[in-house]
Amino acid sequence: MTDTLAPTVSSTSSSGRSGAPSERRVVTAIPGPKSLALHERRNAVVASGAASGFPVYIDHAHGAIIVDVDGNQFIDLGSGIGVTTIGHTDDAVVAAARQQVGELTHGLFTITPYEGYVRVAELLAEHTPGDFPKKSLLVNAGAEAVENGVKIARKYTGRKAVAVLDHAFHGRTNLTMAMNYKSMPYKLGFGPFAGDIHHAPNSYPYHDGLTGPEAAARTIAFLDKTVGASDLACLVVEPIQGEGGFMVPAEGYLPALQKWCTENGIVFIADEIQAGMARTGKYFSSEHFGLIPDLVLSAKGIAGGLPLAAVTGRAEIMDASHPGGLGGTFGGNPVSAAAAIAVFDSIETKGLLAEATRIENTLKPELLRLQKKFDVIGDVRGIGAMIAIEFVQPGTGATTKEPNAAAVAAISRYAFEHGVILLTAGTYGNVIRFLPSLAISDEQILDALSVIEDALAAL
Repeated sequence: MTDTLAPTVSSTSSSGRSGAPSERRVVTAIPGPKSLALHERRNAVVASGAASGFPVYIDHAHGAIIVDVDGNQFIDLGSGIGVTTIGHTDDAVVAAARQQVGELTHGLFTITPYEGYVRVAELLAEHTPGDFPKKSLLVNAGAEAVENGVKIARKYTGRKAVAVLDHAFHGRTNLTMAMNYKSMPYKLGFGPFAGDIHHAPNSYPYHDGLTGPEAAARTIAFLDKTVGASDLACLVVEPIQGEGGFMVPAEGYLPALQKWCTENGIVFIADEIQAGMARTGKYFSSEHFGLIPDLVLSAKGIAGGLPLAAVTGRAEIMDASHPGGLGGTFGGNPVSAAAAIAVFDSIETKGLLAEATRIENTLKPELLRLQKKFDVIGDVRGIGAMIAIEFVQPGTGATTKEPNAAAVAAISRYAFEHGVILLTAGTYGNVIRFLPSLAISDEQILDALSVIEDALAAL
């Protein structure tokens, strides 16, 4: 493996911008001197709770490459935790945002509305699952979308109880902290939390060995006994869990839950904040499972890096709130809305759904090869550009499947020091998740994997 690659002044990025960096390139120790100096400034003025895994400070980025203040070029396999799905500084997003900034930067939609908000709602109605009238509410971030989805479901049903699944992550607000499965670092010491939140067993095929119908029966029995279907306003599920470790549920699990919800008047909410917006080769991951949620929650990749989120769903549910009951100062900001329109257009014109499938076809076989070579890799799973590997203690993969968080920490650190940005995940910290942008090239993927293979060999 070579850490210092040829200069990239004349190279072309995978998204076509001439002169943009397209290769991994390590030119200093990581972190470099400029990053270390910035880190000292940060420690003096930034709250320690907003911690970073590595003190490396970014100067600019494009496509799948991030460049730090010391000139090191990183292959980004995290995309800002799934935000820059169509690539850093995508040309169409930049152009749309730049134009909008010069025309209208803010106009509170509930006071002085504007077309961009309406157009985003039209695009969401068109691309979310289900052939029925839909409406949307635009907000700022994923946790706010979850909050509003729950609020709308409670208003529509007249019920209070909320169900979520084990290993879920839904945000960092008071309500969404209560909905999260993992305490550290998201909940510890921040209570008391919102009440009437109920955590049910999930489908986790690698560990529970249950079929989809078996896992669904377990979930439903738990909710029937501990809450009662008639008291549930909604069931909130991530079709593919994000922070929980990219668990893909067993076949038939999610449709059985949706059927039970429909039969019992429970609003079925799909949290597509990480898995949606072309990440899995479909606009929304629900499509892989034949789901037609009552409400769909969007955020992260929807606006190419600008803050935007949405609740989209059946018109009769969305209209349950009284006028003035929904809204927010910055929700559906004109600049973010313009960026989101450009994202939808790019997905279509650049064929990005197919690019997600290409990434899976390149990435997953290589990870399966590494699994055969290194017994610390217990499981390889995921769909499209949303793939994960779960690490176990050596020799336990087929038996106890004991989590190996130390391996994940060592590999992610090695990768960062050699120019590859990785994200960790999982309830036990033993999962590495791959969330590359759809602009990443096969060459960049294979180069990053060569670093990961070296890291595995060095364990």
